[in-house]
Amino acid sequence: MRFGMDFWSLFSLIFLVTAIPVAIMIILEKRSPFKTAAWVLVLILLPLFGVVFYLFFGQEYRKRKLFSRKGLKSLNKYRQLSFRQLRQVEKSMKYLPPKVQDKGNIIRLLLKNSSALLTTGNRLKILNNAADTYSAIFDAIEKAEHHVHMEYYIIEDDEIGRKLKDLLTRKSESGVEVRIIFDDVGSWGLGKKFISDLRNSGVEIYSFMEVRFPRLTSRVNYRNHRKIVVVDGQIGFTGGINFADRYLKGAKGIGPWRDTHLQIEGDAAGCLQVVFAADWYFVIHENLTGNKYFPPLSHNNDIPVQISASGPDSDWENIGQAFFSAIAGAKSKIYVASPYLMPPAEIVAALKTAALSRVDVRILIPEKSDAVIPKWSSFSYIEELLEAGVRIFFYQAGFIHSKFLIVDDVFSSIGTTNLDFRSLETNFEVNAFIYDEAFTASLEKFFKYDLHHSREVKLKEWIHRGWLFKFRESLAHLVSPLL
Repeated sequence: MRFGMDFWSLFSLIFLVTAIPVAIMIILEKRSPFKTAAWVLVLILLPLFGVVFYLFFGQEYRKRKLFSRKGLKSLNKYRQLSFRQLRQVEKSMKYLPPKVQDKGNIIRLLLKNSSALLTTGNRLKILNNAADTYSAIFDAIEKAEHHVHMEYYIIEDDEIGRKLKDLLTRKSESGVEVRIIFDDVGSWGLGKKFISDLRNSGVEIYSFMEVRFPRLTSRVNYRNHRKIVVVDGQIGFTGGINFADRYLKGAKGIGPWRDTHLQIEGDAAGCLQVVFAADWYFVIHENLTGNKYFPPLSHNNDIPVQISASGPDSDWENIGQAFFSAIAGAKSKIYVASPYLMPPAEIVAALKTAALSRVDVRILIPEKSDAVIPKWSSFSYIEELLEAGVRIFFYQAGFIHSKFLIVDDVFSSIGTTNLDFRSLETNFEVNAFIYDEAFTASLEKFFKYDLHHSREVKLKEWIHRGWLFKFRESLAHLVSPLL
């Protein structure tokens, strides 16, 4: 009896001095009710574990800013250009095609929330799957004359990783400047020898937000999910493809890896360079400036593009806001490809509202996934979307990892952002926002080709799935805000 009393006394003391103060802190942060409820529930059920888990994974940094960009010269230059463009946006919009003008709300939003300069001197190419992507990137690096800048969530010491290392080593030894940022968690298995071999050849390579004790707390939660290559400030790449063999060869249990990347030649490559330069400044506090890194804008009359980056260092959830604005303003169609489907409540509402308004809303996700909890959490959103008339498709020819959005006939976005709250609210991400009919039509063809290799989920089928499936989905839905 006495042991029981002592145990509950100790438990109550732990609860009072740890869980209750942290729960009050979470409530005062005024995050979404869904996230707040999930964290408070964990603190009630597992107070000591919940406090530790919150300190590692749960703290919000957007309002406090994870790091300062003050003193970053290249960013200041582009901000000044975007501020000037924002002041003159109505005048500038008159020179754009009428259908692009209809998406002026997105252009103005991105100018305001992320200083995303609208550039028109761009030529774009959709790269389907890893083979095309690696071939294009290696070709661009081979032709580099001044610098190669790379920023990746995952670089692995495997066949494709070593091929990249050998090429970068050769370019560096020939006098080309090579700089690499890799995410410390995403590239956890990247060995010291791989890094030292590159450094010995003159490559500057650093991890982003190194996760080592005692700096482990909370940093592990804010990962750099960006994939960026910039060569000589004139050609750039972004999209869903990291450097790992599975992107070429597939993964055990889920089959071939289907993905989409984007090649940019022209002014928007300079905007990708700004994103890289900002992260480089954060990593080693070095400014990259000058025409070699940032060639003068051409202002050619090609494809209009805005590059927007978001993360815990930005004032707003830039990419998420742009997605919401695009979906809410859709008139005829919304096509989405994403490996995970865990959107914030406002985007769920926008998708349902669009479908109920007779907009053709189609979402393509994998049936087999590389992550268990995100898979079941993604499935937990399907029923309410189907009820509103959203069409859901399960990709059948492997694992689809593409991340893009198409709205109407003139707007699309390709980048690193999944349609989930981690990408839209927590990770460091980057997306290209494209305003062009021909490009959108090309992307739509690839989307519909993927639909031919998919099966459509019907509401009647989904409602009658087994109770075990529903339980797993509900449990994953509950814990997903914590991950």
